[in-house]
Amino acid sequence: MTISRSFRFSPRQNPDFAWAWATRFLVQLGNALGTLYLLYFLRDKVRYAQHFPGHKAEDGLLILILCYTAATVLTVVVGGVISDRNGRRKPSVIVSGYVMAGAALLLAAWPTWDGALVAAIVLGLGFGVYLSVDQALITQVLPTARDRAKDLGIINIANSAPQVLGPALAAPIVTYLGGYSTLYVVVAAVTILGSVLVTRIRAVA
Repeated sequence: MTISRSFRFSPRQNPDFAWAWATRFLVQLGNALGTLYLLYFLRDKVRYAQHFPGHKAEDGLLILILCYTAATVLTVVVGGVISDRNGRRKPSVIVSGYVMAGAALLLAAWPTWDGALVAAIVLGLGFGVYLSVDQALITQVLPTARDRAKDLGIINIANSAPQVLGPALAAPIVTYLGGYSTLYVVVAAVTILGSVLVTRIRAVA
């Protein structure tokens, strides 16, 4: 059996798993598009170095990362606990996706340092809930116990592939299709699509 064949699965036989993969891919793609170009957003759009003489855009990025990480840590456990108690996964995943999309729209409409700070916190709050609850949702739609390792590997492609595709897709959007505002509108649209498609999963509440 070749490696490529070992990573195949049938969307027809396992539709919930296929939809879970698609939603994870889209939300992670939106997250990659939104975060991997933040340095250039701060440098070219916000003009961080001009607003804070003696500091570079990299310094602003570090602050945003710290705010984003703190907000993620704040909600990653709380979101999981709430989902476990009410026994529902999809509403938390959907709402967290909308929150992340809202953060992207903030960057599109409010391209300032203050806007970036608020957006980083909002994005972290949404992503923290998403990380914990979506992972729980995926474990409930894995096709068979025998192939758990393989299936989690397939899911991991939905995590890693957007990190490669994100910069490749973001570059032409920023350069030729309207700049950073367009980029973050696209981020919001992709993230919302990933959230909406969660409703197609039938086996999980």
